[in-house]
Formats: sequence, C-alpha cells, structure tokens
Amino acid sequence: MPRKTDGMPFELYPRPTKDKDGKPFLYVRPAKNIKRTMKDVEGYCSFRGMNGGLMTLAFENFIDVCGEWLSQGYRIETPFGVFSAKLKLNGDFSDPSKVKPADVEFAGIELTPSKHFLKAVKYRVNGFRKTTSHVGNEQMHDKALMDEALRKSMVQGFTTISRFQAYSGLTYYSAHRYLARHPHLHQERIGRTYQYFWKD
Repeated sequence: MPRKTDGMPFELYPRPTKDKDGKPFLYVRPAKNIKRTMKDVEGYCSFRGMNGGLMTLAFENFIDVCGEWLSQGYRIETPFGVFSAKLKLNGDFSDPSKVKPADVEFAGIELTPSKHFLKAVKYRVNGFRKTTSHVGNEQMHDKALMDEALRKSMVQGFTTISRFQAYSGLTYYSAHRYLARHPHLHQERIGRTYQYFWKD
C-alpha cells in the first residue's frame, strides 16, 4: 500500500493518563518541524499580484495599533477573529475584596478565530499524514540512535542541550537529563549555557 504523501502531517505525544495496561493515552498535534515565514507570505502574495512588502507593513501596523489597544483591555474584532488580552492572578484567591491590582499579571494574547478563518482552513485540509517521529521520548531507549545523535551533535568537540535536542528529537528537559547523566561526558557552564565535552 503506497504511503500517503499529502495531507496535514501530525505527531503523537503521550498524555499523563494511562490505559489498563499502564500505557499512556495519546494526543495529536501538527508536526512541529514544518513552518512558513513572513517572507513566504510576501512571496505568495507577490505571486498573486500584491506589491512586495505590503503584507509586512500591514502586519507591523496591526501589531502597533492592536498592541496599544490590547494593553488598555480592548477586545479587537478582525477577519482573523477576536484578539483579547489574557490575564492571570498571582496567587489563589477566593475573596474578591482581597485582590489588588498588583496581584494581576499579563499572561499573553488569546485569539478566538472567526468562522470565516476556520472555514478557510478546514476547507483546504486534505486528510492527515502520520510522520515517522517517535511518541514522546521513546527514542531515548534506543542506544544506537542516541549514540548517533550525540556523535552528530559533537562535531565542534562539544554539544549543548539545544543542539543535542535538535539531533535526538528529545524534549529540552529529557535532552538535559540525558547529557547530565551520560557517564562519558562532563559539563561546563559557559555564560548562561551548559556545554558538554568528552571526558579525557
């Protein structure tokens, strides 16, 4: 049976909850290693007849205006959907009279997508395609694969957590744990970065 080559690529990850055999249930996300940039957007829009740079200029102005309005608490309705500031309380409160302005913190921006935007995406989804990525950090138990990832990441005579993470596919925390526990590596902190060298 030929392998599916179109559709949205997805990856599987373990959930904290487990089945009756002790295996974690899974959840799904779009593949993380594919992306487009603003340069790609500009190129596509130029292909469709729009002058180069207009999209970037429009987005930069959008950020300036919306940044100001969101900071004042406004919800902003756009063709993409509704943007609003997300807030959080620093602490656990049950009595509203005890909450002071200093207890509130900005926690990001929420987008509630418009029906038009959702429809524009859903209309174009042409099925799904499973990637060959590992589930969670299961590759950590493959010694040959980890040895090869470490060898590739040591091309400059040392590696870092982020570099090893890129070759191994581990999460940042798991890559750090693997390197810190490796019997043939020693760790040095240089500035704000941990570097790992082969032991003499």
